[in-house]
Amino acid sequence: MTKASDARATPPVDVLVVGGGNAGCAAAIAAARSGARTLLVERYGFLGGTATAGMVGPWMTFHAGSERIVGGIAQEIVERLVARGASPGHIHDASDYVPTITPFDPEAHKALLFELMSEAGVSLLVHAYFLDALLDVHGAVVGARVATVAGARELRGTVTIDATADAYVAASAGVAVQQGDERGRVQPASLMFRLSHVDLGELASYLRTHADQARTSLAPQERSAESMTAVAGLYDLWERARSAGDVRVPRELVSFFASPYPDEVTVNMTRVVDIDPLDPDDLTRAEVEARAQVTQLVAFFRRDVPGFAKARLAATAAQIGIRESRRIVGEYTLTRDDVLEARTFDDAIARSAYPIDVHNPSGSGTTTQRLPPGAAYEIPYRCLVPLSVDGLLVAGRCISTTHEALASTRLTPTVMTLGQAAGTAAALAVLADVTPRNVDTGALRERLALDGVDLRRPARAR
Repeated sequence: MTKASDARATPPVDVLVVGGGNAGCAAAIAAARSGARTLLVERYGFLGGTATAGMVGPWMTFHAGSERIVGGIAQEIVERLVARGASPGHIHDASDYVPTITPFDPEAHKALLFELMSEAGVSLLVHAYFLDALLDVHGAVVGARVATVAGARELRGTVTIDATADAYVAASAGVAVQQGDERGRVQPASLMFRLSHVDLGELASYLRTHADQARTSLAPQERSAESMTAVAGLYDLWERARSAGDVRVPRELVSFFASPYPDEVTVNMTRVVDIDPLDPDDLTRAEVEARAQVTQLVAFFRRDVPGFAKARLAATAAQIGIRESRRIVGEYTLTRDDVLEARTFDDAIARSAYPIDVHNPSGSGTTTQRLPPGAAYEIPYRCLVPLSVDGLLVAGRCISTTHEALASTRLTPTVMTLGQAAGTAAALAVLADVTPRNVDTGALRERLALDGVDLRRPARAR
């Protein structure tokens, strides 16, 4: 552990955001736009986290039925990506899993996030690895210690936001945390990759003549290169390859998605099971296993899937994608019933309609539980507030939920909204000179609504 006396101190800020993934980026932008002096700290040399380092896409979903329920900074990012040709925007999910998907170019997203930080006046520190939380004599968080190429630094903020996805700051500060299901098992990890030089027209032709080989409501004659935005199926091809021993990936079907480009797809098929994402040896195993799976899968696509004979491996993610790790114990814990019954809260700061999808921690298969058609649930501000530690807010997948609820709240559109709420709340706390747990949630909701966050409720939920 680095001693405080060994670390170089930097000037304090109003809001310190640790973790530059999509949640942390939205938090930093919101705090700075609200007038707070804001510093965003990130371990990589770029921002975007799971969306860029993990290349996890497309984003799912901004909609409940036909209604867009995610706005604010998340929607602003989509619109700016669309304007530069790096996303088609929200498009129909041909695999019928969610109403819409939002493909994006991770490289364009990296550049855009730096631009947004500059425009908002956010200070940045990249290539900085979190070491531990800084606490005052009362146990409140007053900042963080990070490792840089020049040694350790002490970063102090009136309010600190843990956007590390793994609750590193919270755990270091003594916040109670939970992990996994009742047996401590977490969902498997997946390494994303992209294939280019793909002929989606040839694939669509195959799916027109093999109607039962895709999970879709599109009639065979409706299946085209443009309409097949997501493919889930190719069951016979996949089972034949597995039976022959050509692939050894614990998946039950082939799954890939459209990208912003007509000859490229994003593949979500690797699966490393029985992993503890907070164990460095497990993480090492996961990276090695996942890349071996990518090699098998690329060969499968080229050999067996129509339209992929000339496919090239365009990119693999810089890190394996983690679906689940630690969660804090907050002032409120969102539950499975809260999600599935589309519950509302007086202090709601985000809405989502994504189903609960739990990927089997130890093998193939995914269990999906859905909300009523067109319904959305709300996430209360209290899920961002640790139960017993002051000076700290949490944003992203490590908010206070149960294992089942996390399987819905972890998706990117939701975590961006949570980040915007955390950043706005932190700025309001500084302005009012109160702790984050004492922020006026009515004022917070008003500010979020003014900034484009959709907190409207359907008539039946009022």
